[in-house]
This record gives sequence, C-alpha cells and structure tokens, in this order.
Amino acid sequence: MSEYSVPAKFSIADDENCTNIIFNLAQRSPQHVVFRQKQGDEWAPITAADAAARISSIAKGLIASGINPGDRVALLSRTRLEWNLFDFAIWSAGAIPVPIYDSSSASQIEWILRDSGAVAIVLEDDGHRAAFESIDSLTEPVTVFQIDRTDGPGAVDELTAAGADVHDDEVAKRRATLGAADPATLIYTSGTTGRPKGCILTHSNMLSEMKAILAGDILDDLMNRDHKRLLMFLPLAHVLARAITLVAIEAGAEVGHTSDIKTLVDEFAVFKPSLILSVPRVFEKVYNSARQKAHDGGKGKIFDAAAETAISYSEAREKGQIGLVLKAKHTVFDALVYKKLRTALGGECGMAISGGGPLGARLGHFFSGVGIPVFEGYGLTETTAAFSVNTPSAWKIGTVGKPLSGNTVRLGEDGEILLKGGVVFSEYWQNSEATASAIVDGWFHTGDLGTVDADGFITITGRKKELIVTAGGKNVSPAGLEDVIRANALISQAMVVGDAKPFVAALITIDPEAFPAWKERNGKPADASVADLIDDAELLAEVQAAVDSANKTVSSAEGIKKFRILPSDFTEETGEMTPTLKVKRNVVVEKFSGDIEAIYQR
Repeated sequence: MSEYSVPAKFSIADDENCTNIIFNLAQRSPQHVVFRQKQGDEWAPITAADAAARISSIAKGLIASGINPGDRVALLSRTRLEWNLFDFAIWSAGAIPVPIYDSSSASQIEWILRDSGAVAIVLEDDGHRAAFESIDSLTEPVTVFQIDRTDGPGAVDELTAAGADVHDDEVAKRRATLGAADPATLIYTSGTTGRPKGCILTHSNMLSEMKAILAGDILDDLMNRDHKRLLMFLPLAHVLARAITLVAIEAGAEVGHTSDIKTLVDEFAVFKPSLILSVPRVFEKVYNSARQKAHDGGKGKIFDAAAETAISYSEAREKGQIGLVLKAKHTVFDALVYKKLRTALGGECGMAISGGGPLGARLGHFFSGVGIPVFEGYGLTETTAAFSVNTPSAWKIGTVGKPLSGNTVRLGEDGEILLKGGVVFSEYWQNSEATASAIVDGWFHTGDLGTVDADGFITITGRKKELIVTAGGKNVSPAGLEDVIRANALISQAMVVGDAKPFVAALITIDPEAFPAWKERNGKPADASVADLIDDAELLAEVQAAVDSANKTVSSAEGIKKFRILPSDFTEETGEMTPTLKVKRNVVVEKFSGDIEAIYQR
C-alpha cells in the first residue's frame, strides 16, 4: 500500500497551550496526586495544586529575572521532578524551553546555546556548571540558574524568592499569550550525523501527540485502574520521554522520576509502575540479564525453554491458534519463570511502550508471552515522538503500528517513509535549507525505509543513509541483522559494515556486565580483558553462533561473512553512542576504520 490515513478524533483550539495540562488539572482535581518524589525510601505525593503552585512560583521568578515572552531558556538536567517543573514554568513565563542532554559535552552545550540564542540556562549541579563555565565563545550573556547548590539556595528557592512580588495575574497573562501555533520547544536532534539541528515543535504539535495517544485504546487498561503510575527514567531531553510524561499527567497517572539506571529494578519493586516506557536496548538488557542469571544459576535450560514457549505462545495467540499442549506448557512456565520476571518489574506492570529504535519481533513476542505486552511505536523528534504505535486492538508484533489519529503515511517511490499530520513539525530553527530538504510538497521525508500493509501497519526496514551497497551492488539493510546478533546476552553492540566492499561484515562489542560470568563458565582467567581474548576460540564460537542466527534471516548475499570483536564497548562517554543509546555509525566507521580494513585484508 502506498498511503494510509487515520482521521483526527480530536480538535485543538487556537488558544490552547501545554500549560493548560497542569493548571486545568489543578483546578478540577486539586488533591489529585500528579507526581511522586523520592524522599529516603519513600515516594512522597505531590498534588496537582502543589505542583501548579510550585510552577507558578518558578515562573514568577523567571519573569522577575527578565525572561520575556519568546525567549529561549535552556534546560540541562538529569531526569527528576524539577525538570518537569521548570519545563512548565518556562512555558508559563511565555518562553520556549530548549532541552539539552545532561551528558552533553561543553562543545555541544555551546552549540545549542549559541544556535538557539538562549538567554538563560537551568543547570542541575556543579558538574554541569563547570562544563558551562568552560565555554568561552558565547558572544551574548546567559543567565544561569542552578538546581542543586552547596553555596546557597538552589534555583527553585532562588526564583521563588525573586518572584515574590510578581502577581499571579502576570503568569496568567503570560500563559494567555501562548497559542497552539506558537513554538512550545526547540529540540536539537541527537546528531548521529553532522551538527544537531534545532527542531521547532509547536504547542499544537505537543497537544496533537497527547490527544492522539489518548484518543486510541493503548492506555485503556491503564485508565481503568485505580493504581496508575509511570516511573520515568529516560532522559526528559528526549521528545519521547517528555511527550509520554504529558500523556501520563493528562491520563491521571502518578509520575515518578529516576536517573539511576543501575538501581532501576530495585526502584520498580518499590514504585510498582503500571506502565513502563523505554527504548529497545533496555528491554534487550532485561531479557539478556534474566537469561544470564538463569544460566549462571544452573537453570539455563529451563529459562531457554520458557523463552521459546513465551515466543511460540505469543505467535500462536496472534494467529488465534493456541493449542492445548502449548497452553499447558505456558501455564507451567508462568509459575516457574514469567511470574518472577513480572515481579522484578514491580508486579503491577500491565504494559510497556517501546520507541527510539527497532525492538525486533523476537523480543516483542517474548515480553507479550510473559504477560507484559510491549507496544512498539515509531517516530522522530520531527514528529513530536510517536507518529504510529501498536495498540491492544490493533497490534502486529514486528511492526511499529498504525498512524495515530490525525496522521497520514505515504511510501515514496524508493520505499522512503513520508509523513504528514498534526504531530509533524513545520521547520527547523533558522535553517531554511534543511527544512526545504526535509519537507517537500507538505510531506516530511524521514530518511527511513519501510512498508505499509493493507491495514495501515508500518514496518521499518532500515535507514536510507545506513543502507549498505556492496561492491557487487547488493543492497543490505543492517538493522535486522544487528537486532538478532544483540539478542545474545554476551554481545552488547553489533554494527554491520560493507559499503562498497566485496561482502558484508560486522563489528562486535562484548557486554561488560555479561563478560565476567562468561569467563567463569568457560574457564578463562578472571582478570582477562576482552582484548586478551579477542582471538579465543570459544569467544569466537559464541559470537559466530549469534552471527549464524542473524544470517538465517537473510539471503546468502546479504549474510555476514566475517566479523571482528573490538576490545571495548561503545559508550556515550567515548562518543560512539547517542544519549538515547543509538550507535553513531559515522563515528564508529571513522574511529575503527583500521579494524574495518583489517576484516577485508585477511
């Protein structure tokens, strides 16, 4: 199918804006718990009335500090309650938030501040302040507000005091100046290639995303529960995390925040989320860690059998053909394995949403079979997060769902995904050339390749820019191969290479968390590094098995003929990963050019 459209089931008034989400809630349900904040071992409640009062106080402080309507205010912090409070407060002062990932380097911060023309920045701590103060190339002054300080009051108390004499009516006036067509945020793309571009999203874009998700049935189960909680751990600088937070607030869920990924499972046990939002890599880690733990404890065969049963059960349920034997096996493994996995996620999680990259059908069927359906969606910064998503009533695992209400998808002649609708942006910040390249005849050209079936389900097959064309002229999309390889618990990352080369190959990194247990099981020295074992026969055999599994999914010409294990993993700190855990292919190709050439010289 070349085009599929879903009519809008909602409307947005010209004077609507994102501040209404929290202030309207405070007016109609002032005692409703909208946030929970970690205090010691407890998650203390924050009502809508309290949240609105805090936001208003911060907004008055921003106004008193000289922030004017239309000003850009940067926001650099880990995921925490104050991030959301400042987001709403900047809006309420009539200004435009410019989120910056907390892991950004000084040069990245400098580029965003300079390009956006931000007049102020909200920083989290001394570390972020040091990065900011190392910048010496800004030509215009930037006011600094710091959330956590040891030498005086933090930004919330500082701004609350500064705005004490500003009347509430001034905040109301500023909020009233915002319309649906006005810019709500300026988000800089993650920059997997080239310098990040500032993407302007309007209040209408943000509200379209929120209303479109709520207009579907994806959250019906959540909406009907007394217990509705979302623990947000993704970076709020990412549009997906930010948009789903707004959806959760509007849906009446309680939102908690954490940025400590290492203790995430422990927090799940206490917070007991009913909804989990994550990126595919986190779901991969949950699966791989559970499998590794089972194998280390001598229960590997049970786990593997349970995993295969979960996948088979989900596949059979999708076809409406669950046999009695499969049903019985599933019941047994539910008691032995699946229930423990659900308990590890808090015991009350009824669903999960995955975005930011391909999840893969195998993982999707596994979690569905375990009893935690993962609804995969698709979108970009330019589409205000999700453009399409699977839902309980319209779900095909392996696809990224149907367009949300009010959106249309079209396939270009070369298979490129083209999008139009209420969530789609209209321009990049002060970059008419990039805008003209991305939006042609009203259609946003995503750069992604895919298909659309007769029911409107979208399947992403790869990126145009990532498409590998071998010296023999064979077109190879790397995503599917990489997804299967990463399913191996020992492997952290796999990057397929082979552009203009005689055959397809891959760069492999080993998961540092899984490596120690693998060494113990295989009798390797405990102090041996990956570099020490790069040519180890058993390590090579383990990786080869994962590559063989991937090769079964493609033709012989598309299969990986050789691979090379790298001595260290890809990380954000070393520059190969984005903050949303996507591989920066151009960086890897440049950084490991010698390793790539070595593959083809053997």
